[in-house]
Amino acid sequence: MSASDTSIVWFRHDLRLADHPALVAAAKRGGPVIPVFIWAPEEEGKWAAGAASRWWLHRSLKSLSESLDSLGMRLTIRRGPSLAAIQAIAAETGADAVYWNRRYEPAIVLRDTKIKSTLKSGGLHVESFNGACLFEPSIIKNKQGKPFQVFSAFWRSCLSLPEPTTPIRRPSKLVAPKTWPKRLTVEALGLEPRVDWAGGIREAWKIGEAAAGQQLKRFVSGGAAGYLTGRDRPDRAGTSRLSPYLHFGELSPRQAWHSVRRRQSDMPPGDAEDSMACFLRELGWREFAYHLLVHFPHTVNEPLRDQFRAFPWGHDDAALAAWQRGQTGYPVVDAGMRELWTTGWMHNRVRMVVASFLVKHLLVDWRAGAAWFWDTLVDADLANNTLGWQWVAGCGADAAPYFRIFNPILQGRKFDPGGDYVRKWAPELAALPTKWIHAPWETPPSVLETAGIRLGRAYPKPIVDHATARKRALAALAESRQG
Repeated sequence: MSASDTSIVWFRHDLRLADHPALVAAAKRGGPVIPVFIWAPEEEGKWAAGAASRWWLHRSLKSLSESLDSLGMRLTIRRGPSLAAIQAIAAETGADAVYWNRRYEPAIVLRDTKIKSTLKSGGLHVESFNGACLFEPSIIKNKQGKPFQVFSAFWRSCLSLPEPTTPIRRPSKLVAPKTWPKRLTVEALGLEPRVDWAGGIREAWKIGEAAAGQQLKRFVSGGAAGYLTGRDRPDRAGTSRLSPYLHFGELSPRQAWHSVRRRQSDMPPGDAEDSMACFLRELGWREFAYHLLVHFPHTVNEPLRDQFRAFPWGHDDAALAAWQRGQTGYPVVDAGMRELWTTGWMHNRVRMVVASFLVKHLLVDWRAGAAWFWDTLVDADLANNTLGWQWVAGCGADAAPYFRIFNPILQGRKFDPGGDYVRKWAPELAALPTKWIHAPWETPPSVLETAGIRLGRAYPKPIVDHATARKRALAALAESRQG
């Protein structure tokens, strides 16, 4: 051990102690460890954390701080610039090494590259690790050495590699420095809203590494067996609900992968085992999103497919506002948007439906939808948000063709057949018979009267006709191709 051997561990989107490669590397040195979090939203530019993410981050940092306290450690919180903060902490503590787990957002990659170079030139040992993905995104290439743009081929390539390594246990002991550097409180970062709008999110979620582990255990032991079919039903608890934990790194994808694989190995062939394989494939889509983000960083702002640069998007602020508020007149769309506003989350099937409605029924630019999701989702992840919106809009990798236009009435009837999802999030329609719940404007006047519903007052009439909107969207596609 050298005269110092003090290590800084820079926590970012990896707010956990288990399966934390950077923390383990620092602990192995045997010297003091300084856990650090730096709040520097200006370095992320347009894609700094949105309001719902900041709310979650506040609580996740509190949870991480408590976990470190239990080991006799402290989380040193500073404001950016990140480079200056790390240099200051190194000078105060005599640290000679800095470790972190990599992030893959374009602005962060550029920032981290500069920071690593500067710190190394200043005599510090700097090392980064993959703590966010099953496979390092930059290494997956096709036979021509180029990045994949089709998921199935990408995932086959991933599955041909050695299986993801097993998760690393959290350190049982960390060495504290003799003197801790000065730190801010989590409250000093001002992450919480001044007006408390987060009651629904508080009710819907538990935050932190322990909560993430509990949710994973709950999913694997129960709901995962029915995931194959249940994941498409917003009226049921059929999804994992692990996305925010994965985004903030309270849970690693390796932990999720191996937990499911252990359960899968105990199952006889059949639907339950297929459900497990289906969930692992969904983790693969997450990997694909990061693969695309790394190789095509411009897609956070521009379409991957050049032919969509000339697409004639509309600028209908009133329609966008109605969509945001859940006032489109299409029950499954409105239910999804209200679920999002209330809980900070939306069922994945419904995400596709509401996104399709925005970009195809209303012809609003997909980037406006991506921005709204970014601000309101607790799992707002740049890679996955970009992939999802470009997939629905038809302008991304392996995207659904633009002429595939979700019919919100049929989607509601198929995936919310009893209308329970709509009744929960659009309670003004609760008294409607199931036959009419997904198309209240088709309901006979006498049935509406019995249900106590006056369309245009208690619940809005459709802001656009589905058939008309479909024709308009296809005409816009033809126009863009001619251009």
